[in-house]
Amino acid sequence: MAVKLELYRVFKEVAEAGNISVAAKNLYISQSAVSQSIKQLETSLQARLFARSPRGVTLTSEGQMLYQYVRSALGLLATGEDKLSQAQQLLLGTLVIGASDTVTSFFLTPYLDAFHRLHPGIRLKIVSGRSAKVLSMLKSGAVDIAFASSPADPAIEGWPCFATHSVFVAGSEYPCDFDHIYTREEIADFPLILLERKASSRVFLEQEFLKSGVSLMPEIELSSRSLLVSLARIGLGVAGVTLEFVRKDLESGAIRALKTDFAIPARSVDMCTLRDVHPTAAATAFMEMVRKGRL
Repeated sequence: MAVKLELYRVFKEVAEAGNISVAAKNLYISQSAVSQSIKQLETSLQARLFARSPRGVTLTSEGQMLYQYVRSALGLLATGEDKLSQAQQLLLGTLVIGASDTVTSFFLTPYLDAFHRLHPGIRLKIVSGRSAKVLSMLKSGAVDIAFASSPADPAIEGWPCFATHSVFVAGSEYPCDFDHIYTREEIADFPLILLERKASSRVFLEQEFLKSGVSLMPEIELSSRSLLVSLARIGLGVAGVTLEFVRKDLESGAIRALKTDFAIPARSVDMCTLRDVHPTAAATAFMEMVRKGRL
């Protein structure tokens, strides 16, 4: 196919020059090479493409029909090469990032702002979803980069961005002893407010409790992290939350953290890409910005 493409390039030049020697000069090849290319193409297509005369060559009716398509096709290829070059220079293109709303708000927004200012020609598309969803989209090619909690998949390469810690909180007026040091069993006895079961942080929390033989049976299950805080604030129960995402609420006194005699291991939110897939120029530039913390 590559050989035939070059024949079409020669054919187009001859058709536009109307003269084999002029075409040869424009292509920086010999006149005999041009003649041989035209002959090879005509043999391959089983069609006479040019009428020869002492003054030069002109397209036959078949040659004229072919020329219209060849000109369009080579024009599209040239445009594609130009667009690719612009994408590699970060002048245009699209970068698709998968992340939860919380991660986007808590961590990504400053990077998105800085990247957009540096590369305004790159269209940024954010796909919202929990870890399992965005990692699935990464593997299917629907996103270029995914931000997810502790991916354990050999096909995925992760770079740690920040750690998260699980804590239990309640409204400041909730009828509990905030000075008491609670056990796992005592925490499990509270009316619990947790994220829905498919949330990776909920799964992780339950697994950590089960290691000590304690099951968590929440009275309220939610899909929104902000609602966890809202319902805890009005006294509906004790919420299992991510410390890093509720610091402002804790500092304001709207909620208070319960003391415990145990600690849930920290988790990592990672910037993830496919291990054996070379990222686009835009994805590479964004990841480099995040790695260096350059804002």
